[in-house]
Amino acid sequence: MLIAQGDARDSRLDRNLAFALAAVAGGLNAATFHEVGFFSANMTGNVSALSSLLAMGQWRQGLGYLTIVLSFITGSLVSTLAISSGLRRGIDTIYARVILIEAALLAALGLARMALDRSAGVPMLIVGLAFLMGQQNAIVTHISNARVRTTHVSGMATDIGIGLARLLDILRGKADPAEHGEIMTRLNLHTGTVLSFLLGGIAGVLAWRIVGDLCFVLAGLVLAAVAATSVQRAAQIISRNDQLD
Repeated sequence: MLIAQGDARDSRLDRNLAFALAAVAGGLNAATFHEVGFFSANMTGNVSALSSLLAMGQWRQGLGYLTIVLSFITGSLVSTLAISSGLRRGIDTIYARVILIEAALLAALGLARMALDRSAGVPMLIVGLAFLMGQQNAIVTHISNARVRTTHVSGMATDIGIGLARLLDILRGKADPAEHGEIMTRLNLHTGTVLSFLLGGIAGVLAWRIVGDLCFVLAGLVLAAVAATSVQRAAQIISRNDQLD
C-alpha cells in the first residue's frame, strides 16, 4: 500500500490505503471530539470558528484555533520535506517510514496524555493530533497524486455528488458511456473512504469509552502495522529480485 507511487498504483492499492488510514483518522477525530470537544482534522470548521471569534473581537480564544490550523499545516510541511528527502535518496519505503514515525508520535501522545493532568493535556492532544493528521494527509496526497484524502470528507462528498451527476448524464445519453468504468472506480474510492471514516469514528468513540486515552496508543499500533506490512513487502521484493539476478 505504501510503496507504489502515482500512476504506478492501481485502484485496489488506493482503496486499501484510503480505507485503512481514513478509519484511523475518523477514529482519532471522533474520539478527540468526544473527549475534549474539538476536531483535530476539520480545518474548515476550525478556520470558520477562527473567523467568527476574530469578528467578535475574541482574539485570545481565536488564537487557539489558529494554533490548530498552523499545527496541521506544519505536519504537512514536515511530512513533505521528509518524503522529498527520502525520494531524492532513492528510499522506496519512505512513505511507510513516515507512517511509522506518525505511529510512534501518536503512541507517545497517548501515553503522555495518560500521564498528564486531564485539563493540562487538552491543548497538547488537540495540537498534536492536528500535526499528525496534517502529516498523514500529506503522505496519502503525495503517494496517490491527490486521488486519496483521508480526512477531507467535504471534498470527498463533493466528488461523490459529481460522480453521481456524471452517471446520470450517461444514463440520459448526454455523456460518453466509456467513462462509466472510471467514474465507478472513483465513486467506490470516495464512498468507501467516507464510510471508513464514519465507521472508524464509531469505533474510536467506543474504544475511548472502554480504554480511555489508551485508544490513541492502539491507533498508533494500527498505523505501525500498516507501515510494517509495506516495509516487509518491499524487503521481499528486493530479496526476490536479488535471487533472480
